[in-house]
Amino acid sequence: MGKNGMIALVTGASSGLGAEYCRQLAGRCETIIAVARRGDRLQALAEELAGRVKLEPVVADLATVEGVTRTVEALRQKGPVDILVNNAGFSTFGDFGRSELEPELQMIRLHIDATLELTRAAVPFMRERGGGHIINVASIGAFLTMKDTSVYGASKAFLPQFSLSLQHEVAADHITVQCLCPGLTRTEIHDTPYFKGFDKTRMPEELWMEAAPVVAASLEALDTGKVIVVPGAVNRQMARDSLQQLLQSLAE
Repeated sequence: MGKNGMIALVTGASSGLGAEYCRQLAGRCETIIAVARRGDRLQALAEELAGRVKLEPVVADLATVEGVTRTVEALRQKGPVDILVNNAGFSTFGDFGRSELEPELQMIRLHIDATLELTRAAVPFMRERGGGHIINVASIGAFLTMKDTSVYGASKAFLPQFSLSLQHEVAADHITVQCLCPGLTRTEIHDTPYFKGFDKTRMPEELWMEAAPVVAASLEALDTGKVIVVPGAVNRQMARDSLQQLLQSLAE
């Protein structure tokens, strides 16, 4: 996957995995449409990557209709895109029965609705161009039962099934679909007010990964035809164990 005028659109690009996707795609793309709420972060990233890639900042909140509309318009006007990375996301932490409902609904709008709308906007253009790549960033939480993050896990569980089914639909059009399912990654997702009460120090060191190798695993697998990508041996074993328990419960 070389440059050749390639254009990528990356959501949640102001930090964490999104910013790292921009850094690693800079060597593969001529232009990156970087979408996030924090314009100052996007400008700083554009300056960091100047000379390597043209970064087009789009300030938008994808949990809102206005933000999705603005991003779809950017995809149409600044694209069409060869690579779409649906990465934007956040998590709440706490007992669902005692939680505020609106942040949970925002999470669903961001993880599911925005992913569907951007993917639906990108696929026709990719078909016309003869191919493309779609990366939906989910989580190992899609396969695990995790106390205090029930809506996060449920919304992320949508993405593997959607990605697997979509790949069957678009394979003949030379479009590849990937669902990246990372485990604990050192990003800002655990530092928001929504995650108050989560103690990162209680999680074993071997469960953590840095953003760079997570994104590298994603991009390395992009042309292999592998839809579900779980970076890290520990994470893959946890996912296998959880799925095995599910299969056993179905057999009983």
